[in-house]
This record gives sequence, structure tokens and C-alpha cells, in this order.
Amino acid sequence: MRVSAPVLPRIIKRRLPTSLFGRSLLIIVLPIVVMQVAVTWMFFDSYWQRVNGHLTDGLAGEIAWVLSTYQADPTPEGLSHLTDRAEQSLDLSVILQPDAALPTSKHFALFGIDKAMQRSLSGRIDAPFWFDTTRYPAYVDIRVKVAHGVLRIIAPRDRAFAAQGYIFIFWMFLATALLTTVAVLFIGNQVRAIERLAASAEAFGKGSDVEFKPHGAKEVRQAGQAFLAMKARIQRYVDQRTTLLASVSHDLRTPLTRLKLELALAEPSGRVEAMKRDLAEMEHMIDEYLAFARGEGSEALERIYLRPLLDEVSEGAGRVGAQIRVIADQWLAATVRPNALKRAVFNLVSNAVAHAEHVEMGARATPAGGVEILVDDDGPGIPPERFEEAFTPFGRLDEARNQNEKGVGLGLAIARDVARGHGGEVTLDRSPMGGLRAVIRIPG
Repeated sequence: MRVSAPVLPRIIKRRLPTSLFGRSLLIIVLPIVVMQVAVTWMFFDSYWQRVNGHLTDGLAGEIAWVLSTYQADPTPEGLSHLTDRAEQSLDLSVILQPDAALPTSKHFALFGIDKAMQRSLSGRIDAPFWFDTTRYPAYVDIRVKVAHGVLRIIAPRDRAFAAQGYIFIFWMFLATALLTTVAVLFIGNQVRAIERLAASAEAFGKGSDVEFKPHGAKEVRQAGQAFLAMKARIQRYVDQRTTLLASVSHDLRTPLTRLKLELALAEPSGRVEAMKRDLAEMEHMIDEYLAFARGEGSEALERIYLRPLLDEVSEGAGRVGAQIRVIADQWLAATVRPNALKRAVFNLVSNAVAHAEHVEMGARATPAGGVEILVDDDGPGIPPERFEEAFTPFGRLDEARNQNEKGVGLGLAIARDVARGHGGEVTLDRSPMGGLRAVIRIPG
């Protein structure tokens, strides 16, 4: 099947490394490997094979001389004279194996050595022959079929092959390994600087304050300095907002407290009760506004068990007559801001209690190492296309399920803000109970 042009780049892209370390290593190491392979191939093709060809041609000529000399005088005396002369002058060991046959097994050597020997012997010898270049480390075993058996010639290996080729390959691979090691160490050092910057940014986004000192390449240090400057500006903004909220809280609660005191001293009447309800609603609205703006970001992270927290939320909802079933392992733990998470869960539970008869709350571990807190109800629910709209601050849904009837439209927004402050998220879905399912996901 032919792959179209637009598909092939996508296939290649999926096979490439996705990390900066892997891509940088590929950019540096791949050209080195390609160059080494090209140089090695050129060396074998244009030099080593040619040198081996000359050596095997010379050895094949000597073996042809040995064969012709033996055939000219196959007597024991002639063979003895041939053996002495070949060993002294040519450094060849010649042995006659009477009534023997040529071996049938064959072991092939690497780098095309056998091809050069086969070509040279075929061009110089007409008789059947067999050779083995792998049996002995320092010798080549060559056997030629003659009338009285097999003539066996043992020749030094360096008479047939250039041993320096292996040394060249060894140094080539050693140089590649050294260059790759240097590249891995250098790239790893640069990538670690980027990873620390990313970890610091993630920790700051979750409300944690970690020490970070820019290091690495010039561009990485510039990015680190920019992050520190941005962090300082955001921290100044948060501090100013905290100060403003403290002032607003004090300035608003003081007149509200005076009004509550005056109403408590007034004669009971329907009008006074209505005014008390209005003051309670105003106080609730102020609490919601301040909680949303504050974001609970100043609370420290703690490792806690989730079941006691969920039970406490359930008891708080039970004071207004709600019945909530809690399903969670007693030993399920997570690193969270307890008060912030409790407020987020309570907002989801309050939203469910206001619009349903039965509510279930549970917690479970996720395969990635985090936790999920689920709140299910059997209420009218929300259409899937309006799930995201439900998180809009101060938003009001006009359908039967209106989580803003008794509040100011910040319950889900506060829950999502708390979850994102932990690096997680809040999502909505259809509940198995028929109503709405709200899920708080906290990463591990």
C-alpha cells in the first residue's frame, strides 16, 4: 500500500522523541552516527577490500604454485621437498590427507572476507577447494582436492587479510561512544535547568513557594529571570489584594454588626424578622465574595485522610436536614489544603442538597497516583452543553436546577478555583443516580 505524502511526515513525527533531551540528543548524535557509518563504508569499499583483494590474490598464487608443484611430482620425496620449501620460503604448512574428502560445512566471516578469498582462489585454482577463515584466530585453513586425497594448506591470517581494519573500526566506535557520552552529559545539564524552571512554575501555580536560582544556558537563565520577575509581580498583587480584602471585610462587617445588634434589641415583629433575614443574606454574600477572591491560597499543604474530611462535610450538611451517604476508604490520603478542600466539597454538596433528595459522596484513588472526590445526586441535573456555563462566576441558570437560588453563583467557581490551586480540576457529568455528578480531581 502506498503511503500518501501528508501521512508519511505524521508517521515520522510520531516516531520521533517528544522530550527536549531526546530531540537534542537525536540532533547531535544522529549526524555523528551517519558520518561514522559513511566513513566506515567508504573505508571498507575503497581501501580495506582492495587491500584484502591484493593479499588474497598473492596467497592464492602461492597456493596455486604449491598445487602445481605437487601435481608435477606427487611422490613422497616430492611432497617432502615441497613441504620444506613452502614452510621456509612462504611460511605455509602443507599436509597431504590421503583418501580424504573436502568438508561440507562452511562458516562465514564478517566484513566480506570470504568473498575476497573465494574470488582469488577461483581465479587461480581449477581443482575443487574449501577454506575456513573462522576456525583458527591466527590462521586460514585451505584444502584442495587432489588425486590421492586432500592437500591441506595452513597459512598465517595476516597473509590474507589486513588486521588493521578491525583497529580502525574499534577507534571509530570508541570515538562515537565518547562523543555520545559528552553530548548526553551536556544536554542533560541543560535540560535539568529547564525542568527545574518548569517545576518551580508548577509549584508556584499551586501556591507553594520554592527556592529557584536561574542557571544553565544564557536563554534558559533569561527565562528564569523573567519567571522570577513575573512571580514577584504576582506576589505583590496577591499581597495588595489580601490587604484590600481585609479592609473591606472589616469595613463591611462593622456596620452589619451594629445593625444586627439594633435588630436584636428591637421589638419582635414580622418586619424585624424580614430585616434579620436580609442581614443574614448580606453576610452570606460577603463571605462568598471574600472566599472567591481570597482563593484560600495562603493555607499550607498537609497530608490528611479524606474520610474524616468527608464525614465532617456530611455532618455539616446534616444540620440542615440533608441525608448524605459517604463511600470512601478509611486509609485513602492526599496532600491538600484541608480547609480549602473542605469548602470546595461543601459547596458541591450544598449545591446537590438544594436540588435533590438523595446525595452520595465518595473518594477513590486514580491510576496516576492522585485522588477523586465524587458528589452524586438524583436531582434534575444540568444539560451537558451547559456544564461549563455552570462554572461562570455570578452566573445564573434558568432551568429547574438553579444552584444560585440561595447564593450568589460562586459555589462551583470556588470549587474549581480550589481544585486548580491544587493542580487539579472540577468536572461535571451525568450521575449514575440520574442527576448530576461533580468530580474533584487532585493529582498525586
